[in-house]
Amino acid sequence: MLKLLKYLGICLISAFLLFACHASTPTELKRPPLKIPSGYFVGEYPAIIAQEKGFFKAQGVDVELIHTKYIRLEQANASAGKYDGVISSLGSFIILSATDPEIQAVMVVNESTGADVVVAQSEVKTIADLKGKKLGANIGGFSEVFVTEMLKKANLTTDDVNLVKLEASDIPQRLKNNVIQAGHTWQPHLSEAIKSGGHILFTSKQTPGLILDVIGFRKEIVRDRPEDVRAFVLGWLQAVNYWKANVQEGNAIISKVLKIPSNTISLEGLHLTNLAENQKLFESSNPNSIYKTAKIYADFFIRSGNVTRLPELKSLFNSSFLNPPS
Repeated sequence: MLKLLKYLGICLISAFLLFACHASTPTELKRPPLKIPSGYFVGEYPAIIAQEKGFFKAQGVDVELIHTKYIRLEQANASAGKYDGVISSLGSFIILSATDPEIQAVMVVNESTGADVVVAQSEVKTIADLKGKKLGANIGGFSEVFVTEMLKKANLTTDDVNLVKLEASDIPQRLKNNVIQAGHTWQPHLSEAIKSGGHILFTSKQTPGLILDVIGFRKEIVRDRPEDVRAFVLGWLQAVNYWKANVQEGNAIISKVLKIPSNTISLEGLHLTNLAENQKLFESSNPNSIYKTAKIYADFFIRSGNVTRLPELKSLFNSSFLNPPS
């Protein structure tokens, strides 16, 4: 009986000590996931692969992706601070900076080298044929700059056409219903437009360096959670490398998540930028730097009245996450 009491006493003391040690250990607060909207554009799909393959988590960051087809709505939500970061065209990012001047782009994720297209009805055979026609575009963003550059090729301006404000996802149906005669879109919407009799009139291959997509984060995230921003960048780059090396597997992952046919997923016409290319793009001395392209958009938006002041480009871009931590 005495031995039993001793044994129970030792157990109770051990349990008390274990509890005391545990109670004295500070509880590490779990950081909330980074909330990032992700659209139905091939250049944004590495985020899906990074999420599904666990690359973000392996780098030490939780990410919540919000998949959406409605770009303008999500840009408005981003302006309202509902997201921690955005994957955005450079042009749209410049617009976003007008309402959130402290947002920072940390990486260029891709360059469109043909993925962005203007698709047209069969009777519109040349750019010049657009004169007097209705042209669908996401007015007030990079889409408007893109179609403006296209019109210049035929010595036309936006005054020579009727611009109709549409999302890329709206183009196929509006084209089919003759609401517009041409419009700016991309896959998977392009395939739908082609099936309905449309044809490709113009592509971003003819505007090299103009259409770049970036990843940007709110000031508080960059300031308070730099390790998570760096982890996101590393996870993204890991996904890019995986997809390039495993195209079919990557396509299957994206197809399953977005519930879109895998044959509408293609990297054709799109260049996913790597780390070395990013470092070069963020060099202000580089004649093809992101600063030069950003100024093209900023000047255009000032002239068109979409923004009332030029953003401070030097503070708009933050390349520190492209380099090893100091």
